[in-house]
Amino acid sequence: MQTNRFQDHPSLSFADWCLRGIGQVVFQNNPLSGLVILAALALNSWIYAAICVAGVVAATGTAVLLKADRALMRDGLFGFNGALVGLALIAFTSENFRTGAVPSPAMLVYLLCAAALSTIAFASFSAILAPYRTAALTAPFVLVGWLFLFAVLKFDAIDAGPMAKPISPEQFSETVPYVLSTWYEGIGTSIGQIFFQDNWISGYLILVGIALNSRIGAAMALLGAIVGTAVAALYGGPEGAVRDGLFGYNSALTAMALGGVFLVFTWRSLLYALFGAVVASWLWASIAIFLKPIGMPVLTSTFVLVTWLMLLGQGAFKALLPVPPAESTTPEENRARALNEPS
Repeated sequence: MQTNRFQDHPSLSFADWCLRGIGQVVFQNNPLSGLVILAALALNSWIYAAICVAGVVAATGTAVLLKADRALMRDGLFGFNGALVGLALIAFTSENFRTGAVPSPAMLVYLLCAAALSTIAFASFSAILAPYRTAALTAPFVLVGWLFLFAVLKFDAIDAGPMAKPISPEQFSETVPYVLSTWYEGIGTSIGQIFFQDNWISGYLILVGIALNSRIGAAMALLGAIVGTAVAALYGGPEGAVRDGLFGYNSALTAMALGGVFLVFTWRSLLYALFGAVVASWLWASIAIFLKPIGMPVLTSTFVLVTWLMLLGQGAFKALLPVPPAESTTPEENRARALNEPS
């Protein structure tokens, strides 16, 4: 399937880069994947879909204005953190987390500036991590998201809302039993929560978007979500948090990153990735409880910490084959290139 025909188009290239930016949230450098993911957001809430577009446009536009590396812009790498920043600011300041709320003019300017800052933060993190051949991941989003969520509380012009979404396992009832829907909704919503979508159907549609570009990527996202959900259930996590996908979304991202994107996909890296997914599920609860007194959500900090830890140390393990961030494409192509297999 031809997916790069508009990447250098004189009038459509910017839209192509932005769609790739949406896809890059889940490591998919494919505008069709980005379009399907955007449709998944719109299925849940047109507000979130619109904010996702606003965030990715602001971030990518900032990169264009500042004449950032064209190859990185073409691949959507300056856009994905901006999309997440915009979504987070709406999700945690809206009365209804599931659908979000139309931002006020003040909030709209605020989130566009936050998205623009994520572009600068991405460049900074990338420069710091370049000697270690490790990607910035969503660290720019986490840093900017936390800083701007803190600041919301100090400005009367921005309605902070009730910050009603539970951000810690302690805020869920311990007495609700697990039922069949806990599992299939929890796994689907784990994938949806990567984009702040509290909707399991949207989550599975996002999985379709990933599969359009990489079947291994989709399989690892699903496995990571299953592992995160199962670990939480086995260790007695609250049913509400499991159903809401809160234990699984960092696990899904971690499994994808370690299972083919930044390590060549082999049976050893598969086990390494699944171990990372287990740890990410545990650490969501740890970081959630740590942040609860200051009212901050975990965001994707668990994914970033676990993935960095496991990538920075992988050089000591000869069984793992690293993929430099600048050379990473799809897990299938990374494997074929490293092992001289047909892609």
